[in-house]
Amino acid sequence: MTGSAPGTESGSGSGGFGALLRRYRLGAGRSQEDLAHTAGIGLRTLTDLERGRARGPQRRTVEALARALVLDGEDARALEAAAALGRPRAVPARSAPRAAPLVGTLALPRDLRDFTARAEALEAVRQAASGTGDGPAPVALITGQPGLGKSAFAVHTAHLLAPDYPDGQLALDLRGTDEQPTDPREALARLLRALAVDDAAVPHSTEERSGLLRTLTADRRLLILLDNAAHEEQVRPLLPDRGSSLTLVTSRHSLAGLESTRRIDLGLLRREESVHLLTRILGTDRIAAEEQAARDLADLCGRLPLAIRVAGQRLAARPAERIDTLVAHLTDEERRLDALRAGSLEVRATFALSYRRLTPTARTLLRRAALAQGPDFSAPTLALLTDLPLRRARRLAEDLEQQGLLQAAPQPDRYRFHDLLRLFAAEQLAADDDPADLDRVRSRAARWLLARAAAAAAHFDAEHERPAGRDPDPATAPADTGQARAWLEAEREQWLWALRHAHDHGLHREVVDTAEAMHWFSDRTQHWEQWAEVFELSAASAEALGSRSEQATHLNYLAWACNLCTHDHRRALESADRALTRAIEAGDRLQQGWALSYGGGALRWMGRTEEAFTRLRAAADCHRHNPAPQARLAELTAWNTLGMMLRDAGDAGQALTVHRRCEAICRAGIPGQSPATHTAYLAMTKHQLGCDLAAMARWSEAEPLLRRSVAAFETLDMPAWSEPARLDLARTLHHRGHHEEARTQLTAAHRSLTRLAHRRRAEAADLLRELAAEPAG
Repeated sequence: MTGSAPGTESGSGSGGFGALLRRYRLGAGRSQEDLAHTAGIGLRTLTDLERGRARGPQRRTVEALARALVLDGEDARALEAAAALGRPRAVPARSAPRAAPLVGTLALPRDLRDFTARAEALEAVRQAASGTGDGPAPVALITGQPGLGKSAFAVHTAHLLAPDYPDGQLALDLRGTDEQPTDPREALARLLRALAVDDAAVPHSTEERSGLLRTLTADRRLLILLDNAAHEEQVRPLLPDRGSSLTLVTSRHSLAGLESTRRIDLGLLRREESVHLLTRILGTDRIAAEEQAARDLADLCGRLPLAIRVAGQRLAARPAERIDTLVAHLTDEERRLDALRAGSLEVRATFALSYRRLTPTARTLLRRAALAQGPDFSAPTLALLTDLPLRRARRLAEDLEQQGLLQAAPQPDRYRFHDLLRLFAAEQLAADDDPADLDRVRSRAARWLLARAAAAAAHFDAEHERPAGRDPDPATAPADTGQARAWLEAEREQWLWALRHAHDHGLHREVVDTAEAMHWFSDRTQHWEQWAEVFELSAASAEALGSRSEQATHLNYLAWACNLCTHDHRRALESADRALTRAIEAGDRLQQGWALSYGGGALRWMGRTEEAFTRLRAAADCHRHNPAPQARLAELTAWNTLGMMLRDAGDAGQALTVHRRCEAICRAGIPGQSPATHTAYLAMTKHQLGCDLAAMARWSEAEPLLRRSVAAFETLDMPAWSEPARLDLARTLHHRGHHEEARTQLTAAHRSLTRLAHRRRAEAADLLRELAAEPAG
């Protein structure tokens, strides 16, 4: 940047350092956010500097700003001169004589020239160090999982802040991942010798050495880096007591018991930060030539700084290798950790350091956690996979979290892996666990999970009381529908895996019984596409058991799932046709009627209207002549669907007649059904009656029916039913001139239908746009 400098007198006449910095920034066309990121300083720090709220920054900060602004020599010197005017003058020691100079035995490690990101963490360290010196000496504790670059960040920070600590900087590796971490007594001796204490003057005991260290640091302004700490007892004796010395402590452990510290828990890099680090290593041109591959590489590295650096260093050593070639290697999970290796840098070795420090039981739990399904898993799942008492498994999981090997999930009592750590744990599982033992663990876990899933789903059974004693652990069993739903949702990946495992290993009775228990719950969660897989597995298991009636039942469940959950109507029709064949063979009139009904529904969505009418009338007739109590619900379903089709075909009057018939069936009562089931079917019928009346422009009659339908479904916690009814209510309110309430109801319906991936979500969005385009009032 040349020719646009405001001059060299900015320290006074131009308004000081802040004003000069702002003029340079604006002249370069840079935002504060962009400049702060490029210079590696916190946004708040930059804002304070420009506003004159911070004292003159140190030389390294000014140099970083000058580089980021591409200032020429004259402008850079002007910026440094303005900063120097704002820096405090050195204050002589009070009454005590100045301590002897440092001995250069514990110098800071070499800084990384390509270090990037971590501006927020650096700002946190600056804030920790900004005390007055009257209280406890500041300590910044830098923690996080292996591979986050804690040591690199601490070293980089120490170099940036070094000018603020004229009495010297010390760095000591406490070797917390070794079999024998550095003893605090030995660490104190090394620190004291670095502070020019003669060997003969170093006290004998740990307590005396700690006291001497506190005395020597009280009147000095030192920066002490204690890297790779093992535990609190190792660190406490090494900390200055009072004064202005800053101590940076890094650890893979949380060191939760360490008092009076500023905790800085490093996280994963953002994707753009990851790509920026690759750019610093490989150069702008190489990244620009394969921008998408660079982003993919960052994602495959899990945005873990160590993995990104290893990948970058590997590519830097192979200038002819394309980035997408490495991406292809990393896509194969079995080879990913092998590929993340560059010379002495290796991701696997970093994880192994922490793994070797674990107790045998903790290692087992970490390995077995790799068996858990889904993005996160619960402590009870870990107990199940390790055959440990829940309290013991929970404590071990908490310990692994504090050591950075597991991460806490957003939900309480749940954990997750970083992707690369999961691969590492799976490798250890394959190497250290006996395959026969793992087979037993998997089968035991699958049976337990299916038993718990069936017991939880039984809370939603509309036809029977919940069977007693079916849960494998009554002491922790869900006590009501709320707890049951919470468990089924949280552990969905686990019991789905258990269902697959049971099917593949011939546990067909368990599969069929679990799916049968699930079918009422599935009606509450129609947005789960997994129901198609659940009922495909159960239909196959019913066939393996040789039960034609059960096969017909579960093929009908599959047809339902394909119609409503995955919207695969061709597959729904195929399943319904197979169910009809099996039901006829078994002489099962109820399942014959359901097969006709689900087939008719599929034909309706496929646009084969006349065929759909024929099947639905046949279904209603089949159920009407069936004296079984369950046939009344099936008959209601067939008539309601038939009425919807009539309304869609433009015959709302005939649809109203059909739905009045449904209402009469509901009013007459349905033998053997619970009050909740009766309420649900009556609410369905009221919804259809309201829609019929709305189609006939009888808005005032439609509104109360739709309101009662929405209220009933909400009471039953059935959003897959309440939200379509709410959409129809909103449309009716709009036609009645109640525009404000219509918008409120429609907004709520659209939000929920979108979350449920309901087929009517687009209809709600269109109506929202239509209402938004109309004038208010």
